[in-house]
Amino acid sequence: MEHFFLIAQNISKAYRGVQALDSVNISIEPGEIHSLIGENGSGKSTLIKIISGVVRPDEGEIFVNGHPLTIFNAKSSIRAGIQVIYQDLSLYPNLTVAENLALEQLVEKEKRFITKSVIYEIAERGLAQLGLDFPMSEPVENLSMADRQLIAITRALTQGARLIIMDEPTTALTQSEIESLFSVIRDLKKRHISTLFISHKLKEVLEISDMVTVLRDGKLVGHFERKDVNNDRLEYLMSGKEIEKTRFSFAQKAQTAVPLLEVRNLTKSGQFYDVNFKLFQGEILGIAGLLGSGRTELALAIFGLNPADSGEILIEGQSIDISSTQDSVQIGIGYLPEDRINQGLFVRQAIGDNIVVTSLDKLLNNWKLINRKEKQREIEKWSQNLDIKMSSETAPVQSLSGGNQQRVILARWLATRPKIFIADNPTAGVDVASKSNIHDILRSLAADGLGVILISDETNEILYNANRILLMREGRITKQVSTEELDEQKLSTMIV
Repeated sequence: MEHFFLIAQNISKAYRGVQALDSVNISIEPGEIHSLIGENGSGKSTLIKIISGVVRPDEGEIFVNGHPLTIFNAKSSIRAGIQVIYQDLSLYPNLTVAENLALEQLVEKEKRFITKSVIYEIAERGLAQLGLDFPMSEPVENLSMADRQLIAITRALTQGARLIIMDEPTTALTQSEIESLFSVIRDLKKRHISTLFISHKLKEVLEISDMVTVLRDGKLVGHFERKDVNNDRLEYLMSGKEIEKTRFSFAQKAQTAVPLLEVRNLTKSGQFYDVNFKLFQGEILGIAGLLGSGRTELALAIFGLNPADSGEILIEGQSIDISSTQDSVQIGIGYLPEDRINQGLFVRQAIGDNIVVTSLDKLLNNWKLINRKEKQREIEKWSQNLDIKMSSETAPVQSLSGGNQQRVILARWLATRPKIFIADNPTAGVDVASKSNIHDILRSLAADGLGVILISDETNEILYNANRILLMREGRITKQVSTEELDEQKLSTMIV
């Protein structure tokens, strides 16, 4: 037992009769980089909450440095050296770098009167641990997401963290920022500070981990050394089934037809320049590039949320002015945004209302009132077609898993009967099974004659689900390639 910093034994937790965790074990050594993976609903979040003292287990024990954790609250876990960095980082955006780093420590010591010099001293001591240099008086809201993450890690260290739990830490980072984060995690390892890394990105899990723990349906599947697993093995362990991978095929002869969408010399100052491409009926066109390459800005321009300064957009050979989302919806363009929570969903509203919100004009009766029977029919049709798993259509959409939330957005746009569908990182933050299901949906849209534009951070996703790929760098299309010519390594090299 003394060999491990953390031991969680036989942890069980149920909510209203639903078993969230069933006799789960996990042990983490000092300095170990330990990944925790599993599909949505596997119990990862519940286990994190128990380890961090937010939730008390129904059964089981937790030992930290050989001592039992008997008081379950966040303060006792922090005092034991356990810190959680959630996706939102839990920083104070309006406070300065120094204030964010010092505040929790000063509150813990119940300091009532403090000077700026004391705040700066605590902050400088924390930053020195990672060899970082930030302007102390800079508001955190002015920093990049990567820098904010470093501030969150530093804050954890100032509070004596020996185990830092990171929940989906790379979601909003560029590739170079991910590499910098991994460098920091490896530096923590050298100093015998452990990391519990939670991610859906198996490529990153395999790159950074010493050990991997897999959960499925609230049960422990097993603990695995990194050398004993690969991507396919982890997918199988998480889902309990083989995930079939086939490449998307597209009939090349269809390219003799008039393009469904054609973009000519599209430019938005500071974002993208002289962009030209064609999208054909039944095609999935991938757009690949690092964060900041202009790919999302281009998608938003086509959808009318970020109108271009110059250039031309043609739909089925006809030049079209798209200056608003109303224009794009009327033309027949649907868009699944990168950030589904803040840009794609009304999270507190009912699932059913989220599905029909963009097609309400089709549900009006002669008195311009919503035909409730038609509305109900549409909700049932699309929730069944896309297999949206929900307790009730009246439940808030925030109650759904990430994969089901994505299906709600897909259902919303399919209800408008679009010709063109743009999917920006459609599987971000969803589990393996949901990812495969969303890929199947995109392929079925193409098979039904839609033109699909797929933007993704994951090279495998674009490689297997597109027939052509546009490479973007610094706002320009640098190359167009057929996926038949590529493997993952070649594509990754081209993107970087």
